[in-house]
Amino acid sequence: MEQGLHRLLYDYLLKTGMSGNLASYLNLLIVLIVALILAWFLDLIIWKVLRSVSLKLARQSKTNFDNFLVVNRVPRYLAHIIPLSILFKFVPFAFFHFDYGATLALKALQIVFVILTLFIVKSIFKSTNDYLKTTPKFRDKPMDSYIQVFMIFAWVVGIFTIFAIVTDVLIWKFFTALGAGSAVILLIFKDSILGLVASIQVSINDMVRIGDWITFEKYGADGYVVEITLATVKVQNFDKTITTIPTYSLISDSFKNWRGMEVSAGRRIKRALIVRQKSIRFLTQKDIQSFEKIQLIQPYLTSRIEQINSYNESNNINKELPINGRNLTNIGVFRKYVNDYLQNHSAVNKDMTLMVRQLAPTSQGIPLEIYAFSSDKRWENYEYIMADIFDHLLAALPYFDLEVFELPVSINAPLDK
Repeated sequence: MEQGLHRLLYDYLLKTGMSGNLASYLNLLIVLIVALILAWFLDLIIWKVLRSVSLKLARQSKTNFDNFLVVNRVPRYLAHIIPLSILFKFVPFAFFHFDYGATLALKALQIVFVILTLFIVKSIFKSTNDYLKTTPKFRDKPMDSYIQVFMIFAWVVGIFTIFAIVTDVLIWKFFTALGAGSAVILLIFKDSILGLVASIQVSINDMVRIGDWITFEKYGADGYVVEITLATVKVQNFDKTITTIPTYSLISDSFKNWRGMEVSAGRRIKRALIVRQKSIRFLTQKDIQSFEKIQLIQPYLTSRIEQINSYNESNNINKELPINGRNLTNIGVFRKYVNDYLQNHSAVNKDMTLMVRQLAPTSQGIPLEIYAFSSDKRWENYEYIMADIFDHLLAALPYFDLEVFELPVSINAPLDK
């Protein structure tokens, strides 16, 4: 039948006055054009049907996975399979008496089929990745890394298959050569292998998740992790710039992950006031009477003075010099004032560590450090709360006859009045 159809078309072309060779080639060209048009038309019909069915199923199903299959064009790629299979069957008929051409055409179709298979696999993997990112269990996991590993293996197999088709060599021989050249392959894919190992360790040890706020000083990264792939980690900094970090650096270098702070009940405030040492002194009776007007520490002063006077009287302490016996200091009273102020501050978490501590003296003065936690962890509100606290404390210092250390405006300017 194939020979009869070819013969009819060939005889018709000869009757038009063409030579035998030209008639043969034109015969082949006409058959190929007709075959390609029929394949395209069939592909279009199948695609219309598949799209209609897939959209209907996507609307009716309870899962979003089929929606991602449609978005990533999986039905569109599947629609190519049947026309491609028909072309395989059509090649012997189209290339009748052209054995070499038939061989080339079959190889070309096999290569197209391999590439189509790779695209289908890629689309299915991408759909799976997109779907898993919508689930709470896998939303913050580095699924991109695993998908990339699978695709690397798929492309390697696909490329070897294409080479086997072109060279007529069994694919197993390529894999044998792959084993012999494993050292070179390991060198080429070193970063990918290290990235895979890092991704697995990061995932198993739960070191970094998508959405975590990390600070990586080595790479200038300070922001939220938006993507973890096989080779890189993308961090969107707070100035909206993107910093790319090698995935392996997450296990080879040191970085700071703020997740613990974000899941805790507060954000730490750790800042010190540098008090001039020369402004620190014992309190006189006049000072105590003045400080008792500060309502926040008035009960403390009353109770404390009674305890100190009782101790000094019972031990016959000579109070002509303030250094004798027990006495109050302006920095000690101020430290108590700061502690009570924080205890009464509505934005400070009282259930977490709260203390006002004196650090070791420095060449600038005595650091009086506030160590507390704000209830609101949002960056803008946290900065406002911390500024509000230190605004008040800086303004309150002079009421205790204390001074904050400042470098003089001029090198020759005296520190004292």
